[in-house]
Amino acid sequence: MIIYYAVVLIFGLIIGSFLNVCIHRVPKKLSIVFPPSACPECNQKIKPIDNIPVLSYIFLLGRCRYCKTRISIRYPLIELLNAIFYVVIVYRFGFEYNTLFYMALISTLIVITFIDIEHMIIPDSISLPGIVIALLAGAIFLSDPLSFYENKLGIIGAVIGLFAGGGLFLLIAILSRGGMGGGDIKLMALFGACLGWKAVLMITFIGSLLGSIYGIILMIYKGKGRKAKVPFGPFLSIGAVICILYGREILRMYLGNN
Repeated sequence: MIIYYAVVLIFGLIIGSFLNVCIHRVPKKLSIVFPPSACPECNQKIKPIDNIPVLSYIFLLGRCRYCKTRISIRYPLIELLNAIFYVVIVYRFGFEYNTLFYMALISTLIVITFIDIEHMIIPDSISLPGIVIALLAGAIFLSDPLSFYENKLGIIGAVIGLFAGGGLFLLIAILSRGGMGGGDIKLMALFGACLGWKAVLMITFIGSLLGSIYGIILMIYKGKGRKAKVPFGPFLSIGAVICILYGREILRMYLGNN
């Protein structure tokens, strides 16, 4: 089992390295395939030996080999974060179709989270294909994460979830007169399509709670006003991850079931 999880960890680190490329290039509408990775400061191509997840950062002491520019700690942290989530998902669900989809979904959410934090956007190039893939996965093989009997979502459940997620946040956007971004609407449509309408409610609650706490902290410690812009995508993403991993247990506690 140790070898099994070690393989999953290494795979997560490798994918995490690719996520860093996506986070850097997608907002700039650059190809995530070509050209090969290079130092953003001196533009020197990064050698394979310097592109080993986490280890290269340690060996290079967090600096570019050529120009000695400091490399952001974000890079190894994202690699580790993705790898740890992969191990947790495999431990939680075993190795099945749901597991593979959840791994891909959480990697996508990591990219969305860091892009939204830095640029205050959720790119359509991620969310729109994600909605299609989520709808197909929900219709064909995904289980309802909040069903005590692990029922399949099915096409009806996936479509209802899609409209529940997208529709709810569209309504919030209309009522708040632009207080909710289009990226958040599409993200919730994606969640609904692959997790179902019950998950939409749980994610909305968790995301709103975390976002409110963060907003209060900003007002207290940084003097931000109530109308200060706060990226909501990261909080919705955290809510989705909690729902996937522990949603059934949370719902069971809420309902008072053993």
